[in-house]
Amino acid sequence: MLSEQTTDKLEIDRSKAAKMVMKLFDNWELHTEEATALLGLSKDNRTALSKYRKGDPISNSRDSLERLSHLFAIHKNLRLLYPQREVCYAWMKRRNGAFDGLTPVEVIDKYGFRGLLMVRSYLDRARGI
Repeated sequence: MLSEQTTDKLEIDRSKAAKMVMKLFDNWELHTEEATALLGLSKDNRTALSKYRKGDPISNSRDSLERLSHLFAIHKNLRLLYPQREVCYAWMKRRNGAFDGLTPVEVIDKYGFRGLLMVRSYLDRARGI
């Protein structure tokens, strides 16, 4: 059983993660529908995005936490592969031959969690991981 202090710490971390992922989406210049797709939410769930932007904690569900982990890993890979910020942040919305001409955002939207894994593993391989 988690102590009260441990539970509070988890709340703070999920709140910070919510703000961080919203900042990441801003840097990637995602529209609402794209951001909700990457988080596995319904495309019209603007309410969740505005709550996350204010710092409400991301859901404690396994799916939400794993999605965050993969999104942050994608970001890390991009920062290491493309040190130029403009290139790094534009990559998610650029068409890519490895994805049959789709953008990485479109891949995630089309294939859901599997698409998220496709994008991450593509970048992991590019880094030689």
